[in-house]
Amino acid sequence: AVKQVIGVVPQDLALYEDLTAKENLLFWGQMYGLSGKSLNSRVDEVLEQIGLVDKAKNQVKTYSGGMKRRVNIGAALLHKPAILIMDEPTVGIDPQSRRHILDSVKELNRAGMTVLYTTHYMEEAQKICDRVGIMDEGKVLVTGSVEELLAKHGKETLVLIERPGGETRISTNDPLREVTSALEAGDVTGLRVERADLETVFLSLTGKWLRD
Repeated sequence: AVKQVIGVVPQDLALYEDLTAKENLLFWGQMYGLSGKSLNSRVDEVLEQIGLVDKAKNQVKTYSGGMKRRVNIGAALLHKPAILIMDEPTVGIDPQSRRHILDSVKELNRAGMTVLYTTHYMEEAQKICDRVGIMDEGKVLVTGSVEELLAKHGKETLVLIERPGGETRISTNDPLREVTSALEAGDVTGLRVERADLETVFLSLTGKWLRD
């Protein structure tokens, strides 16, 4: 019963590359118990949703990495799950497919689906997530809305940048990164950032500024 309400998009592609996109979706639809006209109708809807109607009869092995990931997502949507779990769905893909996937996630959420989205790209989490949990080495460090995390952990963050034996140049064009003061001591430059993005919050919480 639980499996019927959950869709899973694994990081590793779960597709048969010798089959077409439509054949893959028909196969996975049957695995979810769909059949007949309802299966064919749902496959057509998903192909439209992932933007691959015109490539539906091409073998998956001819697809780009981004197109394969879209089919991978489509397979998880066939049974209209209430909860969608996505494990780094935009790893190693082109910008166009990445944008399509992020827009699709937002649209699915607006339609009422709960999406659990894992990513190493902090800008993705900041763009699409209502609630964020930051993890490091298997432990949840903090949870909250993007605004809450920025307000609580992004104010007056001290950023240390080390450039031994050379000139340190620092610039910012991110409106969330408002540098309020700077200091220099030897080869280390420090910046105080009034509000940071989620990447800065993560680095601040994990203490990995200089280590990485």
